[in-house]
Amino acid sequence: MPKYLIEREIPAAGKLAKADLIGISQKSCGVLNEMGPKIQWVESFVTDDKVYCIYIAPDERAVRQHAESGGFPANRISEVRTIIDPTTAEG
Repeated sequence: MPKYLIEREIPAAGKLAKADLIGISQKSCGVLNEMGPKIQWVESFVTDDKVYCIYIAPDERAVRQHAESGGFPANRISEVRTIIDPTTAEG
């Protein structure tokens, strides 16, 4: 199943309190549970003004549906074409 990188513009995301992050995570998980097992949240990275999320989903439409249902921004959705890491250098 395809993997997606979602860029969410959230001003002051890096300053969100732990309680806020818990609430956002709970909302996201609730929407995912309603959508069924075909869409999965892998992890997210919080920076100063953005949150970058990794999702596994059947298509971009499912990722957009999750964002709309949860009230989350999805400013950019990019399908991951391949993954590389330091072991890639070993050939």
